[in-house]
Amino acid sequence: MPPPISGVEEFCGSVPCRCEERGSAVVDFALVGGLLTVFFLAIIQLTLVLHVRNTLIDAASSGARYGTLADRTPVDARERAAKLIGTALNEEFSRDISTSEASFQGVRTLEVTVRAPLPVIGLIGPAAALEVKGHAAVPG
Repeated sequence: MPPPISGVEEFCGSVPCRCEERGSAVVDFALVGGLLTVFFLAIIQLTLVLHVRNTLIDAASSGARYGTLADRTPVDARERAAKLIGTALNEEFSRDISTSEASFQGVRTLEVTVRAPLPVIGLIGPAAALEVKGHAAVPG
C-alpha cells in the first residue's frame, strides 16, 4: 500500500479517500432507507383507509338500493349492508348500521348509515370514527 499523500487522505484500495468520511455511506443509507420506509408505510396505510371507506360507501349504497325493492324492508337493507361489509372487510366494521327514511334533494329516500372504525394502524383504529351513508329513492 502506498503511503498517504497527505495527513488527511489515505488509500482505500487504489482510490484515495478521507478518513473522516469512512462509513458515511452506511449512515446515509440507514437514514434515507428509514425515511423511505416510513413514507412507503404511510402510503400503504392511506390506501387501506381509502379502500375501507370506499367499501363501506358501496355496501351502504347497495344495502339502500336492496331495501327499496318492492318486496324488501329497511331491515333487509341493514342485513344486506352488514353481509357485504362482513364479506369484504371484517364483521367488526358492520356492527353499527342504521336505516332511516330521509329527504335527499327533495326525493324520499332510504338512508343506510354505517359507523365503523377508522383504520389507523392496519385495520385497528378508534371505533365509530368513520361514518358513511348510502341513499336510494323509495318508489311510490
